[in-house]
Amino acid sequence: MDLPVVVIGAGPAGLAAAAHLVGRGIEPLVLEAGPEPGAAVREWGHVRLFSRWGELVDAAAEKLLAPTGWTAPDADGYPTGAEWARHYLAPLAEVLGERVRTGAPVVAVARRGWDRVVDAGRTTEPLTVRLATGERILARAVIDTSGTWTSPGPLGGDGLPALGEEEAAGRISYRVPDLGDPAVRARYAGRRVAVAGSGHSALTALVELTALGEGTRVHWLLRRGEIGDTFGGGDADQLPARGALGRRAAQAVADGDVTTVPGFRTAAVHRDDAGGLVLESFDGARVGPVDEVLALTGFRPDLAMHAEIRLDLDPVLQAPRALAPLIDPNVHSCGTVYPHGAAELAQPEPGVYLVGMKSYGRAPTYLSLTGYEQVRSVVAAIAGDREAAERVELVLPETGVCSGGGLAAEPAAAPAGCCG
Repeated sequence: MDLPVVVIGAGPAGLAAAAHLVGRGIEPLVLEAGPEPGAAVREWGHVRLFSRWGELVDAAAEKLLAPTGWTAPDADGYPTGAEWARHYLAPLAEVLGERVRTGAPVVAVARRGWDRVVDAGRTTEPLTVRLATGERILARAVIDTSGTWTSPGPLGGDGLPALGEEEAAGRISYRVPDLGDPAVRARYAGRRVAVAGSGHSALTALVELTALGEGTRVHWLLRRGEIGDTFGGGDADQLPARGALGRRAAQAVADGDVTTVPGFRTAAVHRDDAGGLVLESFDGARVGPVDEVLALTGFRPDLAMHAEIRLDLDPVLQAPRALAPLIDPNVHSCGTVYPHGAAELAQPEPGVYLVGMKSYGRAPTYLSLTGYEQVRSVVAAIAGDREAAERVELVLPETGVCSGGGLAAEPAAAPAGCCG
């Protein structure tokens, strides 16, 4: 039976995986939950990446696109998420054609006929992928590139939703807002806003909110006890746009446009008599009242679809166990993550790989360059090319500090963008 390799997610890593599979004569089937390829990227389309175009186009994908007359954008340009999707992801998905199915959310992956407890059949039976519609698709292998975008971290400092957080959901956002949208701008301009988080998403929000003026007041809630290296590598960052973001955020704080509250780990969200939100820390400290809250506290993988397959994940990061020591944010920046591939990503369940952002679990040190190297190696392993799977074909830029969700400063007139 000639079965496809199922790729979950039609984002940058998923479409690159499909391109590598096609290049090796293996039929891919890409299943995208959203209505169009790159659906998650489009949701932060207003944000400019701090990786250059030259770091955002996979080599196998470019080879697949070349016969269509596609022209690569200027390698030194910095696209927004929308531009990345429009000029690269959409054309790539079009070339792949019917190999990409949208509106096809995967709800479960299993071994045909066997639950996770039983040893039998794990190397002889194909994998089965179940969609929300109930359709079952047989696969020779599964590459999960579905990312973490749909699973943002909560406001609560213990990793759980703070008391009252769900009740205040209409006033709490977990994404960097598009302040170029008049309706969104009106929500924040001239208002009291609490920003929780210390990563690049939070730094981007600080810069954009303070630029609003109009009496906008920003409270920056840091779980860590001091600012420390939160602003990143500055001039030492080999991703210049990200270094610029850190400098701009530091300047906003130095100018007094931001009230910094270190050591604040949110325990509860209250409403005062006037309808404002008051945030309470576990030590009893309070911030507020505020009108809006941006909880930019990172992302985490949703592993529910893999309940019936065997995964070996690090208990802290929820990343593949062999990969976790290489990406631990307590030790590594993006640029000090050792290039890795199939060997570190392989799971006890034969033929199953978590790649891309999802492979990093809760670590924020991901770059798309890393994801492209991952899929190159994984596809080589699936094809039986062990030498190529073990070969390292990636050199990452040293990036100073990588302590957040991956949003960075803009070199142009759009909000800064994703780690890329």
